[in-house]
Amino acid sequence: MAKAIPKFGLRRNRRIRSRKRMRRIPKGVIHVQAGFNNTIVTVTDARGQVVSSSSAGNCGFRGRRKGTPFAAQTTAVTAIGTVVMQRAEVFIKGPGLGRDAALRAILKSGLRLNFVRDVTPLPHNGCRPPKKRRV
Repeated sequence: MAKAIPKFGLRRNRRIRSRKRMRRIPKGVIHVQAGFNNTIVTVTDARGQVVSSSSAGNCGFRGRRKGTPFAAQTTAVTAIGTVVMQRAEVFIKGPGLGRDAALRAILKSGLRLNFVRDVTPLPHNGCRPPKKRRV
């Protein structure tokens, strides 16, 4: 005689919440990471916990188009769209083409910006160069 298998955690019985619901925060921090191949926009609260994030690949861009300014603009609009906040601080990192386009999209969204800061890491002296070539 076979034993009945207990049905403890069935997924279909649970109500699945949408991840992309509107979240309300009074003050947020927007991090823009603009590389040559992709642009990533992350919205965090004042304590640094991630509230919303988006990337160019997440918005449907593939290959070379992920590094374009239009992809960065779409990414910024998507990341900010799921968050309701009044004030924001913006940190921009990286040398990519999407830096200005993402900032322009953030400014058009109607948020009050406290400040915009460039936090691109710069080497003070850098790596040791390769030894001189002898022919």
